[in-house]
Amino acid sequence: MTETITPPVPLAERPSLRVPLRTPSFRNLWAAQSFSLLGDGFSTVAFAWITLTLTHSSLALGVVLACQAVPRALLTLLGGALSDRVSARHLMMFSSLLRCALMAGVAAAGFTHLLNLWMLFAAAALFGAVDAFFQPARSSVLPSVVEPEQLEPANALLSVGSRVASVLGPAVGGIVVAATDPSTAFAVDSCCFALVALFAGRATRRITAPAAGTGADTAKESLGDRIRAGLVYVFSDPRIRAMVAIDTAVTFCYAGPFTVGFASLAKFRFHGGATSLGLLDGALAAGAIVGALLGGATRRHLRVGLLISALTGWLGAGMLALGMLGNLAEAVGVVLLMGLGIGFQGVFGVSWIQRNIRGEILGRVISVDMVAGYIAAPASLVLCGALAKSHPGAMFAATAAVLIVTGAATLCSKPVVTMA
Repeated sequence: MTETITPPVPLAERPSLRVPLRTPSFRNLWAAQSFSLLGDGFSTVAFAWITLTLTHSSLALGVVLACQAVPRALLTLLGGALSDRVSARHLMMFSSLLRCALMAGVAAAGFTHLLNLWMLFAAAALFGAVDAFFQPARSSVLPSVVEPEQLEPANALLSVGSRVASVLGPAVGGIVVAATDPSTAFAVDSCCFALVALFAGRATRRITAPAAGTGADTAKESLGDRIRAGLVYVFSDPRIRAMVAIDTAVTFCYAGPFTVGFASLAKFRFHGGATSLGLLDGALAAGAIVGALLGGATRRHLRVGLLISALTGWLGAGMLALGMLGNLAEAVGVVLLMGLGIGFQGVFGVSWIQRNIRGEILGRVISVDMVAGYIAAPASLVLCGALAKSHPGAMFAATAAVLIVTGAATLCSKPVVTMA
């Protein structure tokens, strides 16, 4: 198989956070990704509330959420292969227009009182399927929009926009639902995805950027062949294989503890209910935003392999502390620091992938990493849910052990440690 890792390119001192914002295409990409996550937050609240309104059943809500999650997981590899074959920007546009039309249809059915549970199942499944094509495209399009030396500050700005939108989406969606009804939230959601398509269409490609999917060999490959080639590539390169494994381990170790674990701490240890849970979630988001900004503002070129190892140790120490602390203020401080580490390292990790893997296979590499996370997250939620109420200390301790072992294994891997 043709080698697709490019040799490290000596880069000048990294530009400031303001530099990517001077590029109109990047500003449009930032707006597209932010509105997409804002729309995702709206749809989550709207789907949940309208399902409970129609059925008064938490089981039905679980099925609706599963209908959305399963197609997304199953089709993401196909989405990654397609984003490498056609323009990732065009894929973002078309998938956003489909989500716009889908949400508009659900809103219309709701306003006319024709919406039923089976329609919700179908709409959730279609939404997840279309989203599977958007996500790899949005993560692989950046190298074609900004210069290589701008990837870290650009990713930092995208991360901040995404995290703010992820918090605002459910919050504003909840206000809209409370003030009106779920059908209105679906209508607003449709408008969000229309804006995504508009801004994505304006995020034009740099002239010097290689177009994805060019060459005679590409035209002869089926999507199945391209998916297999992407999987072979990921598992044959020790650096990419290690990064996917580490990302999966980290996702497994924070998906459950940062959702089920936080809820359990808030209710049973801190006795603060929703207020305590909100403080913990807010601290995590705030820390990640600050960490991303610090990473984007860093002008030096740091070793990504060492940062990955440091993050796992950092999170492991935080998990140990959360398992022992009995004070809410202390727990909020620890979570804030954990979020800071996640945000800081995340800027460099994704930038390394985008800089070192050529566009013809970048979407597939990212899609493999996403699918691994889609599998790890629900497994973590189930296991942590089984432990959280009766043995919360054991849950955090086990999570910390996995993270610390992962960090130690990273230090023992020369290909990973030497990644710059």
